[in-house]
Amino acid sequence: MSDPRYQVDVSVVTRFLAEQSQPEQNRFAFAYTITVQNNGQLPARLLSRHWVITDGDGHVEEVRGAGVVGQQPLIEAGASHTYSSGTVMTTKVGNMHGSYQMLAEDGQHFDAIIAPFRLAVPGALH
Repeated sequence: MSDPRYQVDVSVVTRFLAEQSQPEQNRFAFAYTITVQNNGQLPARLLSRHWVITDGDGHVEEVRGAGVVGQQPLIEAGASHTYSSGTVMTTKVGNMHGSYQMLAEDGQHFDAIIAPFRLAVPGALH
């Protein structure tokens, strides 16, 4: 949707959590910090999330839920909301993408797309 009233952009920074990982047990923990920037013209509430997590073996897990980290933040026009979360995978490399289901102040529902991003143990990619 290219309607300027409903423009939410999502940026992601990832980090491998060596201290929470157990490579010998194929357990690789990653943290990600997400900034949800409301570049639209109306305040919008983040109602729910839909994640698609794909590990290095091609196994796909879908996650749906209300809000993010227990919140359904109202993001004013021109403002942003940042939070951190994490995931554990059985491979050293994987990726995630998805969307946030948003509700604008005027009652319009729309999706904020989360572009694919990579999760990788440092040195796992050549």
